[in-house]
Amino acid sequence: MNVILGVGGGIAAYKSAELVRALVQEGASVQVVMTAGAQEFIRPLTFATLTGRKVITELFPTSPESTLSSAVEHIAVAQQSDILAVAPATADLMAKFAHGLADDFLTTLYLAFTGPVVIAPSMNTNMWQHPATTANLEALRRRGHRTVEPEEGYLACGTVGPGRLADPLQVAAAIQAEFHRRRDLEGETVLVTAGPTQEPLDPVRYISNRSSGKMGYAIAESATARGARVILVSGPVRLPAPRGVTGIPVRTARAMRDQVFEKLEPATIVIKAAPPADYHLTRAP
Repeated sequence: MNVILGVGGGIAAYKSAELVRALVQEGASVQVVMTAGAQEFIRPLTFATLTGRKVITELFPTSPESTLSSAVEHIAVAQQSDILAVAPATADLMAKFAHGLADDFLTTLYLAFTGPVVIAPSMNTNMWQHPATTANLEALRRRGHRTVEPEEGYLACGTVGPGRLADPLQVAAAIQAEFHRRRDLEGETVLVTAGPTQEPLDPVRYISNRSSGKMGYAIAESATARGARVILVSGPVRLPAPRGVTGIPVRTARAMRDQVFEKLEPATIVIKAAPPADYHLTRAP
């Protein structure tokens, strides 16, 4: 397993050394890429010693004998690696990833990398809970990136709350799990129903239930990750459709039934996670 480990500029950067050691002990080849901020907290020599490889710290070559290969090193590293992990992922890095900004080696590499991505955020509690960070995190999840949630506890800034980098062994386990994720559903078409339905009583009111749709959406996302073509027939929910899924929004149980029967023929697997309403109002002609 060839791992790129991006190290962001946060106090938790020192924990990345333990993460590297865990990955190397499991047989992984680790290429560390450090941001300028990360180098303020831990030196590249630490990672070079642990990995036995050069640590990348600059986007452009500094040697006067630079070649074409060194000038496009971010492309080569992206093509030669199996998985990209970022720990700690700062609020700044997550924002750049979410919006496609590329002003250093790590963010440029991210845009060139097409494999699985694992993100382990670490930051101040208020930064973690800020709406901008929440929106950026949601955008990254919609791209299929795996997130290792930060832990709650005493932070370096003196506050107590969520934002502490997850245990390095937990991050290493997530990287291994993402690398070994199965693709055993390739060639299958999975039809999934999710969410509630709304049955109108009159032009204003309707009867429904409290289903969030999260189970059906998680099933659809997992099936897509395992290689399936997924058709998601969903009642009204406040969830973004997973990337790569064909979403079909419906409102009533009857509309859900009609869409399921219409899409049934190509489906090889049907998973009914939606709890449609048991009753609807019939009106006299």
